Amino acid sequence: MAGVFWYDGTWTTEEPKIVGPMDHAFWLGSVIFDGARAIKGWAPDLDRHCARAVASAKAMLMKPTKTAAEIEALCREGIRRMGPDAELYVRPMFFIRKGLGAARPDPDSTDFILSIYDSPIPQWGGFSAVMAPFRRPTPEMAPTDAKAACLYPNGARASAFAATQGADNAVMCDAIGHVAEFASANLWFAKDGKVITPAVNHTFLNGITRQRVIGLFQDAGVAVEERSVKPADLETADEIFSTGNYAKVQPCTRYNGRDMQIGRFATQAREMYWRWMEAAPKVV
Repeated sequence: MAGVFWYDGTWTTEEPKIVGPMDHAFWLGSVIFDGARAIKGWAPDLDRHCARAVASAKAMLMKPTKTAAEIEALCREGIRRMGPDAELYVRPMFFIRKGLGAARPDPDSTDFILSIYDSPIPQWGGFSAVMAPFRRPTPEMAPTDAKAACLYPNGARASAFAATQGADNAVMCDAIGHVAEFASANLWFAKDGKVITPAVNHTFLNGITRQRVIGLFQDAGVAVEERSVKPADLETADEIFSTGNYAKVQPCTRYNGRDMQIGRFATQAREMYWRWMEAAPKVV
């Protein structure tokens, strides 16, 4: 795929080869990333994604080598390099090179790289999902307050399980069996005219797109109920949908074998998000 990469003061169109088998990031997974989007010149909530990258690095015992403002400036430059019509994934990353002993990361070895590459927004049309047996960890089990790479293999296991069931995505519960989110996005549903999303309990990231859509619903006079969600709630939901950086808003059109329609709240969320985005100044 076409892309641009920034590392150590240099832009390149080739992926830099930057880690080896003795590097802490390669060996012990001390990596954080954030995922922003650029869509035909717009970069929604880019500042918040850059700020979260810095916060995630600190949560993972790193010493960030770039401020959020410096990361945002680099992101904007890279987006401009890719052209005004590109649909892009924007991925700043911090990682640890050295350890203090075998396992403890050395904050002074924190490094940074930025990748910006072609990634078209998925078409509006829906996805299927099933409940997976894999669960999200609690904060004392894993660094759930960071967008840490080490959290993602369990989501990948859930997605792989979903594929064996003929589904596109998986629903994951938290440690006590309440619904947390999809394997790759935050989860929403509607029942009897109410919009509901799992309350933040620090087992999953309170997504930036999730927060934005909550605000847009509230501005439109639609109350969003954040509460504990049981698996049975999804079985009787009128509609289910997701929010996340990669696809923004997408409807779930089949859950646990039950066909579902694209609902009015998912449609409204998508329309509101695009209107909000397109009202903002472009980067390019």
